[in-house]
Amino acid sequence: MTSGTASRRQAEHQHRLEELRQIEARAKRRRRRLGLGAWGAGFLVVAVLVTAALLSSRPVVSAEARQAPGFTLPTSDGQTVSLSSFLGEPVILYFNEGAGCDACLQQMAEIEKEPGFAAAGITVLPIVMNTAVQINADRDRLGVASPFLLDDGKVSKAYGTLGTGMHEGLPGHGFVLIDADGVQQWYGNYPSMWLEPKELLDEATSRL
Repeated sequence: MTSGTASRRQAEHQHRLEELRQIEARAKRRRRRLGLGAWGAGFLVVAVLVTAALLSSRPVVSAEARQAPGFTLPTSDGQTVSLSSFLGEPVILYFNEGAGCDACLQQMAEIEKEPGFAAAGITVLPIVMNTAVQINADRDRLGVASPFLLDDGKVSKAYGTLGTGMHEGLPGHGFVLIDADGVQQWYGNYPSMWLEPKELLDEATSRL
């Protein structure tokens, strides 16, 4: 083999190595772009989901006044309660998912601890779509003293609370303020499943 032939082969070998390096470099750049694209797409999906969650957890409130729909409901302690019996004093109806929703009952337990409601003469009536046996088991377990009003869905529907939570056939986590004249003054639905009792009290007293 002449020195010229050896030189040519060496040059061809170096050329092929350079081509392979360039191909590998292009492949790395392509993989990097794909990786960045996938990361960006994943970030976008997460951002959309977070935004949707934040939007869906925002409270929905209304100050539109109307005559509150009347009702008479059985209670979890075997009594009956009529809205008409509260004429002359303000009432807050607390619609919630009831049995199986610990946050719902804990909300009522914390409301019971706030002395401001009694001081303002406001009665809070929790309303659920459960049987007495179902809701009483959770009341006992979570230490809720107040009896719950047992709705078959008609009252929840009349107040526009059905399907405003996580379950289409149940009321959401909502409060309705009714003044001493039987007029609904305020409604608030809280998908976050919580409203500080003091905030609820301030909301009510500011509208009475």
